[in-house]
This record gives sequence, C-alpha cells and structure tokens, in this order.
Amino acid sequence: MGKTIILAEKPSVAKELAKALSVFKRFDGYYEQDNYVVTWALGHLTELAEPAYYNPKYKRWSINDLPIIPTTLKSVILDSTKNQFKVVASLFKREDIDQLIIATDAGREGELVARSIMELANWNKETKRLWISSQTKEAILDGFNNLKESSLYDNLYEAAKARSHADWYVGLNVSRALTTKHNVSLSAGRVQTPTLAILVEREKELEKFEGSFYWTVKAIFEPFSANLSADKKTLHITKEQEKDNYLKELENKEATVTQVLNEEKVENPPLAYDLTELQRDANLYLNFSAKETLDVLQRLYENHKLVTYPRTDSRYITLDIVPTLPQRLKALEFTPFGQVANIFVEHGYRKDMDRFVKESKVTDHHAIIPTEQRVDLTKLNKKEVDLWTLIAKRFMEVLSENYLYTNTDVTLQVDKHTFTTTLKKEQQKGWRDISVLSDVVTEIGRTLPYKGEIPTVGDKFKIEKLVSRRNATEAPQRYSEATLLSAMENAGRFVDEKELKRNLSGGLGTVATRAEIIEKLINSYYVQREGRYLVPTAKGIELIRLAPEELTSPTLTAKWEGRLADISDGVEQSSLFIDDIKKETTKLVNNVKNDKSRFEMSGEGVIKCPHCDFAMLSFKDELDQIHHKCQRLGCGYEQMLVKKIKPAKQAVVKTQKLASGKKVMVVKKGKSVASYETTLKVVTPSRYKKRVEHTSYKNQEDSNTTTFADLIKASEQRRKKRS
Repeated sequence: MGKTIILAEKPSVAKELAKALSVFKRFDGYYEQDNYVVTWALGHLTELAEPAYYNPKYKRWSINDLPIIPTTLKSVILDSTKNQFKVVASLFKREDIDQLIIATDAGREGELVARSIMELANWNKETKRLWISSQTKEAILDGFNNLKESSLYDNLYEAAKARSHADWYVGLNVSRALTTKHNVSLSAGRVQTPTLAILVEREKELEKFEGSFYWTVKAIFEPFSANLSADKKTLHITKEQEKDNYLKELENKEATVTQVLNEEKVENPPLAYDLTELQRDANLYLNFSAKETLDVLQRLYENHKLVTYPRTDSRYITLDIVPTLPQRLKALEFTPFGQVANIFVEHGYRKDMDRFVKESKVTDHHAIIPTEQRVDLTKLNKKEVDLWTLIAKRFMEVLSENYLYTNTDVTLQVDKHTFTTTLKKEQQKGWRDISVLSDVVTEIGRTLPYKGEIPTVGDKFKIEKLVSRRNATEAPQRYSEATLLSAMENAGRFVDEKELKRNLSGGLGTVATRAEIIEKLINSYYVQREGRYLVPTAKGIELIRLAPEELTSPTLTAKWEGRLADISDGVEQSSLFIDDIKKETTKLVNNVKNDKSRFEMSGEGVIKCPHCDFAMLSFKDELDQIHHKCQRLGCGYEQMLVKKIKPAKQAVVKTQKLASGKKVMVVKKGKSVASYETTLKVVTPSRYKKRVEHTSYKNQEDSNTTTFADLIKASEQRRKKRS
C-alpha cells in the first residue's frame, strides 16, 4: 500500500495535522514521512476564470457585450498562489501516493476549496474525508480514526459549486452593467446589495422621522420610587403646563398601596456562541469589528488551540462532546474561572443539559467552546484574552443553574392619580454569578435588584420628592455592526412569504462571510463608520436606487438557499438551478439597460469635480482627514483637505532708558500664537480630457484664415521666383 496525501486548507492547519500524526520532515510546500504526505492550500488555489478567458473582447467593459453567459464556467489557477498549486499537483501525480484525505474546513466552502484543486490537478484515486471541529491532538486523531467516504459529500460540493457559479453570473454581469451604464464603479451581488439596502432603508426612516417631546413624573418614596401612570404604563405628558400642574397638585401628598402582584421569574442561561453571536457581543462589549473578531478568533483556534472551530452557525453541542466537558473545565484551572470550574468538575453542573445538547441543531460544526488545551493567559495578547474571556464566560454560564427572581408589581394611589413600579428580588443568581469572575463588562442596562422590604396593600408612603423629566420620542437607531449582524442573521423578517422566511433561516450570507461583506461595503465607499455606527454614503444610497429591485431584497437569496439546500440533499440537479440563474441574469441586465435613471449622487459633502463637473464623494480616511473623490471613471480626481498649523509670534517693541540716560529700543518676543490654515492637496490627478471641437474648413468665413490651397499657391510662387 502506498502513501496517503492529506490536503489542509491552510499551512497552520497542515502543521497541526502533521504534528498530531508525527510527520516532522518539512519540504517546500509539504510535510512527509513513511505513511503520510501533508500539504495545504492557501485558502483558495483556484478561482473562476474572468470573462476574457472565454473571449478576449471582454477585457474591455462594454454594455453591448452583456450579459456574458458562458455555457460552462471554468476554474483557473490563482496567479498569487500558483507555486503552491504546482506543489500540490506534483504530489498528486506521484506514483507512491494512492489515497487522498480531504482535510479542508468541514463545510460547503471547504468542500469547494478541495474539490476545485482536485479537478484542476486531475486527481482520480481513492478519496476520504476528515471532518473535525477542533484542532487538539485528541480531536485530530479521533477524526483520522473515523474517516468518512468522500462520496457522502458529493452533493455538498455540487451545492457549493452551484452557489459559486450563480454568484459569478449575477454579480459580474449586473456589476458590469451598472458600471458601464453610469460610468461609475458600481458593484452588486445577492448578499452585498440587500445588506446595503437594510442600512439605506434605516437612513430613510431617520430622514422622515419627526420627533416630539414629552414629560414623565416620578415620585420618590422611601425606599423606592414609582412613575405616574395611566393604563399600567408610564404617563407621557405632552404639554409642559400640564406637567407643572401635576407637580403642584401632588406635592407633599401621601400614597396608598392598592395592589401588590408577585410573579416568579426564571431566566435560562444563554446558549453557547456561534460566530455571529460572538461577533455581536464582541462589537457591543469590546468594540471589535466583525472582521477583527474573526481574525482574533482564528488565532485562538489555530495558533493557541484554545477554542473550537470558529466558522460555525450552531449554538449547541453533540452527545459525543459531553464526556469531554470535565477535561475542558479542568483546562480553565489557572484562569479567573478556575475556582468555579473545579466546583463543576467535583460536584457537577446543571442537570438540564438537553438545552445545550441537540444533535439536530448541529450540522457541520458545534458551538464555539473552550478546548481541552490548558490555558495560559500570559501567552495571549490583550485582544485575545478579552475574546477568549467572552467565550469561556459563556461556556461557564451555559453549564450554570438558572437565574431565579421575583418581580413585584406595586400600584399606589394618590387621590385620583396612579403610580406604578416593579421591584425585583433575586432568589438564585445562578449563571449571572459568572459575570463577576471577569473584567469584561457584559451586564449593561440590567435592572438592579431591590434590597428593601416589599410593601403590602394598605401601606402608606409620603412623597418625599417629585422629579419630572423631559424626554424625546426615540428616533430609529442606525445600525452598529452588532445590530447589522443580527439583521443579516434574521433576514427572514424582511420578506413576507412563509416559505421564503424558512429558506432564510440561515440569514444573509454565512457566519464565515458576513464580516467580509461588511468590510467590502466599507472599502467600496458604500458605507462608512461613524463611531460605532455604520452609515451609508451618498454613493451607497445611489447604488440602491439604481440597482435592480430583485437584488435589493433578501428574496433572491431566500429562493437560492432553498434550491441549494435541495441540491445538497440530492433532491434537485444543480444543472437545472444554473439554467434558471442564466435566465435571471439576462433579465437583471436588461433591467439595468432599459432603466432611464442617471447617476445623480447628492447629499451632505457631495461637491462637483473641478475638472469634469461630475459628483465627488466625500469620505474620511483613517486619520480623520476629509477626501473628495470624483466618481467618473474617466476622471478619478481625488483631493484631500489638509489642516496645517501656522505658528505666529507677536513681537513687542519698547523703549528703555539706560543708566547713562541714553534711550534704546528693545524688542521682546511675545507668546507664541498658533493658527490653522486648510489647504487642498491633490491625491490623484485627473485623467479627464475634454473634447475639442474642430471647425470645418468649409464653414470658415474668416478671410485671414490660411487654407491648404493657399499654402500650395504660395509654394508655387516661391518656386517661380527662384527659377
């Protein structure tokens, strides 16, 4: 029997696999020993060919060539990683290698990475599949002892390939159509565009919002307070005079308790993290961007081996993970969670594990939880410690008991006026006790428990003080990365049909791509960060106005995901799906071609280009400096406002009398006074060339104009003079 080659998705993963299998001999692009050869991709080593691959004329973008719909799409070797592809391909051709183990990420995209390499490198020998969720040595060896037949994942690959091809047909064609139609760099896609539309729609809501003011009145008793209410809700008083009347009427009055209602409350622990939920919390509590969270998480997974697979969409674990929980708890011994973790190991954790362990809720990978690797926080940087703390804290919370408390609704009467309040008494802190073990603050905006005695019906309380507060009706809040990730994950709420809602259960994009989509919107100048909020730019707003309506809604993704799931399950043939995608592409491109709208960017900060009179987009760079960039493709002029300090010193001239009686002039330097001046700096010169109007000689009426005939006549006269 020959050797087995293992194909990992990244060098770091290949290194861990080689280490677990005791394959220590390193060569250029792979490891090798007696039984195994371990090599790797660098993410993708292949990509779908650009249009010019099918016809050289497509190098030049022209709306007349659209849509571009090759019969079949071809994969080509990525130029940036061609050397590693050559290594892998040459290893595949070796006669002493007769088996391949696919060890790329266990999921739809990981399958696409491996299979596209196998196809281009013409691999046709026996193939197995490694499917693991952790990179500890134990998990790797367990995975190799339970290898799967690669044929089990053929349909998963077909779905991945169909998704990739569909995105090429639609995204490339619509982007080229919009760009060539409007002479502006514009891109569109089935996930990127509806995500941008969510932000734009919120901006429109903000523009339409008309706020108003109202007042509330609170009575301070001893030892609690209560709000002036109507129909069991805090009363909103719309007139200031009316508010003043309440204050005057209620001053120094006595309130009588007329009703006390107790309700026992139970709060289950939160579920473990999937990637999106972790990105949300990291944005909320650590101010991490979604991409930053994924990058730090990847290091915790690959470099430190402290957490399980990052790109998961599940918040549950499977039964086979349950026996490993004590070991995972022991690994926390020398962390802030060590004491409680040891108690869990010795005395057990929550009885109701059914909430955390659900086989049906785990597809490719289980929730993100700590591994069995012993934790040494001194080896992590600050960001890694903070993110690991969130994960470990959530893991400990999941294993903790419920939070139990009693809510007591108290109603008080003052003459004809009603006051209400809710007093909260904790019975069992349960999982909420875990938060005090770390420095990461996650208890924001929570009602503090009431420490005093609960009042009874008939008790009387004097109003010690009345407090009025002026409030404004709340405008819709702009999206932060945390709330946008939630909107993307729960995109079903943006469509009406039940079946489409069901297809969008996975949301817009995947847990692995949502951060990338947000960053792409920012890098394309469709969105900009303002503090912790994401705000669409004038260009982003205009793109949504011009893009085909079908692309601005999650509906298209919902339809695709339903069919891709059927392909993955073997219910539908991918060829039928692609045929429909080609028809859809033609329709979308024709919509752009026939649209009479023009690119007319407007709004705050939009100015005209001094060279071509086209709209210039205003944006800020990482140093908070304002740029203006012309959006005409044939111009590209960009300028930057530069603020310079202009120091100025005031000189004071005085006369001074010397002892001799002689007077001299003395110049004293005053205090330095700094002033600022703003200048324009050209970042990119304009490429725009104005058309020159040529006047026809036939129409020239100026008698002083020299024609070609005049020149011939003059030349003939000079020749005659010489002769």
